[in-house]
Amino acid sequence: MSACYHIRPDRVMGVRDLMLYGHFIEHFHRQIYGGVLDPGNPLSDEDGLRTDVLEAMRKIKVPILRWPGGCFVSSYNWKKAVGPQRTPVFDKAWRVEDPNTFGTDEYVAMCRKIGCEPYICTNAGTGTPEEMSDWVEYCNLNHEGEFARWRIANGHREPHKVKYWSIGNENYGAWELGAKTVGEWGRLVLESAKLMKHVDPDAELSAAALTDIHWNVDLLSHCGQHLDWISIHKYWNLMAENNDFADYEQTMAYTNDLENDINKVRGLLMAMGLEKRIKIAYDEWNLRGWHHPKVHTIQQGRTPEDYLLPRDKNDRNQDYTMADAVFSACFLNTLNRNCDIVGMANFAPIVNTRGCIFTHKDGLVLRSTYHIFDLYVNYLGEEILDGWDDHAETMHVVGKTGNHEDVPVLDVLPTRMRESGMLCVAAVNKHASESRALSIALEGKAAAGQYRVITVNGESTEAYNDIGVEQVCLTEGEWQPITADVLSVRLQPHSANVIQIR
Repeated sequence: MSACYHIRPDRVMGVRDLMLYGHFIEHFHRQIYGGVLDPGNPLSDEDGLRTDVLEAMRKIKVPILRWPGGCFVSSYNWKKAVGPQRTPVFDKAWRVEDPNTFGTDEYVAMCRKIGCEPYICTNAGTGTPEEMSDWVEYCNLNHEGEFARWRIANGHREPHKVKYWSIGNENYGAWELGAKTVGEWGRLVLESAKLMKHVDPDAELSAAALTDIHWNVDLLSHCGQHLDWISIHKYWNLMAENNDFADYEQTMAYTNDLENDINKVRGLLMAMGLEKRIKIAYDEWNLRGWHHPKVHTIQQGRTPEDYLLPRDKNDRNQDYTMADAVFSACFLNTLNRNCDIVGMANFAPIVNTRGCIFTHKDGLVLRSTYHIFDLYVNYLGEEILDGWDDHAETMHVVGKTGNHEDVPVLDVLPTRMRESGMLCVAAVNKHASESRALSIALEGKAAAGQYRVITVNGESTEAYNDIGVEQVCLTEGEWQPITADVLSVRLQPHSANVIQIR
């Protein structure tokens, strides 16, 4: 079967920010210790940071990295993780000891090595507005006050200049330490934002939110004039208690839900007259939720076998297949289409657990999702163009809960590179077993010149990468002449592609 996609090159719908390709890292399992930080490993630098991890992050041009959580932050005391004397603490969120070796200064130094913006999430669980603003003082003031002087005494004469700050993490959830009610949250965020902005008026602030209208109306009524961002999170395949992976077809059913939360928050911001000053930060997202049984439950696990050792299941590389890759490409298309209101997104996490990079003592595994970020960051354009199908084919799939869905087979996003003017069309074929011919018609002009196709794919929907196994990769096609007014490209099954036209 074939479809014709029409593009209006003269009509720019928006310009996406690179921060849509941001990432996240938390003090959970092997993300920090044994992940980015691995002192004594021959692959680590003088600061104990894995050089291969840093290089992999630089290749996908990580623009912004959210830290230190996540649930971890809701009982985190940042002051115990700076200076020469570090105090190990029992992390009440994940019920392990954290040595506090990796704190604010180490995090900012890592961001500088990567070349990305730091984005600090503050403790709005057990913490206070004053503690949050003290953290801003430590990072951003030149020399005024005890906390800026403390940073200088710790060997950092120049301010860290952390621009992006989040007030809290999922404080609406019963699972979160220091969870808040609707009324409590708006008041706490207001006072926190006031103190933080009094320290640094140029700091950009986000606050934990969700699509619940009561939560958001109260939050924005209190704090709308103080916030620059509203934070929402989403994991579609929730797996906290049972490590039960949605299969390929079930995953494709989730792609019908990619825009729902964005539309709800967009509508609320518009109704409150805030859509011009507040953007959405989708600052935690992934297809798969993290597996951590008997921790976010009333009945806590008693032994490591109950609640700690099962976390190793997050690191089974064979579980991260083309389903994850195709889903992630579709979500990135959705973010790009909504770039007028979504300005930041953070894949959660970047290293280990469900991340796109897996570390072992001798090197890395780049999972299927890593190649999606490579594809979108390095081959797609920043201008989002107008485009439409003349025949949007659908396929019938059954979701994980038994829901029946008619899902579009193709997900197409037309873009253009600003500097070169090259057209770059993201095209995802969700069909598990059949290729599709995509015809591209440029309205108002003939297709001329050359094209090539850059593809992320594996031999089957179950293809994955592991130590010594590389079944999913990014392939650059050769430049070919365009020989007709309408360009026709065959898309492999279960593939994500960028078609470049010059």
